[in-house]
Order: sequence, then structure tokens, then C-alpha cells
Amino acid sequence: LPAATPAALRRGAAALASKKIMSVTPHAASRLQNLMSQRGDPSTLGVRVGLRTRGCNGMSYTMDYTDKVNKFDEVIDVDNGIKVVVDAKAVMFLVGTEMDFVSNEVGSEFVFNNPNKKSECGCGQSFNT
Repeated sequence: LPAATPAALRRGAAALASKKIMSVTPHAASRLQNLMSQRGDPSTLGVRVGLRTRGCNGMSYTMDYTDKVNKFDEVIDVDNGIKVVVDAKAVMFLVGTEMDFVSNEVGSEFVFNNPNKKSECGCGQSFNT
């Protein structure tokens, strides 16, 4: 393989930097707004999304309230000042992911439409990249 020129490296880095880490659908934004208003804690910035090793297929999503942004975390600003903080360790697995909120007759939940997943378990609770 030919050596990459500095200009080519800059173009590649710029393309990666311009790729959106995560998007939040209007349904998810509305549900986050509702949850934040119910929480009533002014120190809460929003929710932290991360990954943990578990399940039958490798990784599963985590989500919890957060009051801080750590170094190297990515922040997605949602409506009304709410933030989705993507844990720094999860960023490379979540690039391009869409966060949605779905409701049906069985229940309701946040869903992550991740273009990086290669497979997921039968129940849909864990995936691998």
C-alpha cells in the first residue's frame, strides 16, 4: 500500500469528524423532555448513552441520567436544552446511530438504529459490530 500523504490524512480525519455521532428522532426528543420534566432535578443535563459487555451477542446499550460531561464524551444537543451525552468509550461503536422511542401494544422503549451492528441476538437486547 502506498504511504498516505498528510493532505490525504487531513481529508480522512475531516470526513470522520463531520460524520454525526448520533441523531435523536422527534419521538425520542419528546420522551426525553417528558422524563426530564418528571425528574425535576436542575443539575441533570440529560442522559448518558453507553455500552456494556453483556448479553448473548456481545454489547448492550446503557442509558441513565447524567449531570456531567467527561473528557472525550460527545454531546448531542436535543430540543429545549436537553443533552444526550455519548460515553467516550462507546463513540466508535455508535457513529451514525439514530436514537428513537417506539410504543406499541406490548410496551414502549428507546430503540437504537445502529448502522454499525453486524448481528444481534434474537430478543434484540444485545449486538456486535
